[in-house]
Amino acid sequence: VAEQRVSSRGALQSIFVRIVFRGYTREPNEVHSRFESAPVKMELSKDDIERVNFVWGIYDSTNEGVDAFYLGDLLRALEMNPTLATIEKMGGTKKKGEKKLMVDEFYPIFAQVIKDKDQGVYEDFIECLKLYDKAEDGHMIGGELTHILLSLGEKLSDQELDEVVKDCMEPEDEDGMIPYVPFLAKVCGKPVPADDNPFNK
Repeated sequence: VAEQRVSSRGALQSIFVRIVFRGYTREPNEVHSRFESAPVKMELSKDDIERVNFVWGIYDSTNEGVDAFYLGDLLRALEMNPTLATIEKMGGTKKKGEKKLMVDEFYPIFAQVIKDKDQGVYEDFIECLKLYDKAEDGHMIGGELTHILLSLGEKLSDQELDEVVKDCMEPEDEDGMIPYVPFLAKVCGKPVPADDNPFNK
């Protein structure tokens, strides 16, 4: 269930990526088999390499590699928000057991995703939902947000949406409104700000 929730949140992030970059069309480079790890590793900062090694150690406790099925989870654990299409291009698989990745293969993938514009950031997602905030008070119609999540971006099932909404979305008030900044913060793994009205900044 926990794995499914992580995957669902990743799909939600991908939905906002598609909204924010709706007019942006570029196929991500297929780097997983085209780069030597040493030169690309040099492009990463010391801090980036340490972060990769730390996260990799969590997923690869036996030093036998990580199932490519978890490539998206690895990238999201490193605060990246790649779309499902990008994950597939980078070598991620839709089923477990098809292939494994070693850390030297992951360095160039991570380096490319850092550069890739086909990912969104928390602030971009907030700007997107501000368009639906008619009163400019940090709230939007809950049903409207649900509609956006179901009709745009990556495919998300009703069950997946229900699980993430239950985890991340606050109950609607008597007018059917919800604060959208806390929702986005939880989806993106960010701290919920004390002032959740983005128009106050």
